[in-house]
Amino acid sequence: MRVATRLPAGIWALGFVSLLMDVSSEMIHALLPVYLTVGLGASTLAVGLIEGIAEATAAITKVFSGALSDRIGRRKELAALGYGLAAVTKPVFPLASSLGWVVAARFIDRVGKGIRGAPRDALVADLAPPGMRGAAFGLRQSLDTVGAFLGPLIAVGLMWLFANDFRSVFWVAVLPAFLSVGLLLWVVREPAHPAGRRKVRNPLAKAELKLLGPVYWWVVVVAALFTLARFSEAFLILRAQSAGTPLMLVPLVLVGMNLAYALSAWPVGVLSDRIGRMGLLLCGLGLLIVADLILALSPGLAGIAVGLLIWGLHMGFTQGLLSALVAETVPEELRGTAFGMFNLVTGVALLIASLLAGALWETYGPSATFLAGAGFAAISVLGLLPLRGQLAGSSKAG
Repeated sequence: MRVATRLPAGIWALGFVSLLMDVSSEMIHALLPVYLTVGLGASTLAVGLIEGIAEATAAITKVFSGALSDRIGRRKELAALGYGLAAVTKPVFPLASSLGWVVAARFIDRVGKGIRGAPRDALVADLAPPGMRGAAFGLRQSLDTVGAFLGPLIAVGLMWLFANDFRSVFWVAVLPAFLSVGLLLWVVREPAHPAGRRKVRNPLAKAELKLLGPVYWWVVVVAALFTLARFSEAFLILRAQSAGTPLMLVPLVLVGMNLAYALSAWPVGVLSDRIGRMGLLLCGLGLLIVADLILALSPGLAGIAVGLLIWGLHMGFTQGLLSALVAETVPEELRGTAFGMFNLVTGVALLIASLLAGALWETYGPSATFLAGAGFAAISVLGLLPLRGQLAGSSKAG
């Protein structure tokens, strides 16, 4: 409770903004892979392509929005634009009559995510008190993920209520998206800049990118390898369906996974402020290896459920910590650019991972997809070990 009361109201508000938008998005995304394959006849390779392109689009947009937030010295306006764009595209999903419309809606929605992502993360870092960035990013991730498991849970109830009518569920998802935008506009206040803060004219200039430093770039490289191991969550849904999960219960895949994520992200973030990030990050990579192996080799639903819960735990042990490392290894005036470049590289890695996962699934089946993920996670561990001491030293700073 002491940690909770020491965090500024703006960080709590940003957490609930993320929660509401994730309720909306996950109500749609939990059903989208099945809707694409069952309702619109798309292949699993097409699902991988759609998911990968959508996330890569968001990542590319984050570079420019993050750099722009550094140049103009403000974060909130760009975050509000991104959330607003995502909200206004939500009605396209129930109105879509073909695969092309769904792809367009997913694309525009991810552009909104790209615009808001880096400025929002930089704003969290700006608002966080010294020595509490792990807790701040952990809280935002936890609240974001509460929305990520509430969304599929609501989708399950509405699928039952509407007799498996996808479009009716998609219409309900519009409301929390607009509530999210309202909360950001009326509650979040951007902090004043410290006196003497350097102004950045061109954050993407070579000289400015060099100021991000070698430790930051190594974090980016390791995160990219890690992202290759954790392809789109659409494949978690398809794995559960392939093991015999009833259509109406498919969204529960994300409920269980995100519940484990939400319950672990904030405590892990708080703990990392006290003992450092690196040991916990290595634990998270180990959890991903275990989850991938279980999902690859388990023949029944019980084993799949265990694998999904461990997958959620690995997210809680890694996502907030990687964000905290980015914030702490770069100059304050370049945080938006740093988060943008970080998300660009990991977004491209996610595109590759999703395409590879879809191709492996189509050619060799689901086991090959998750075994490949375990292999990339192991490589990530090996990539992190040589700089463990240097990163640990940098991550204990406030």
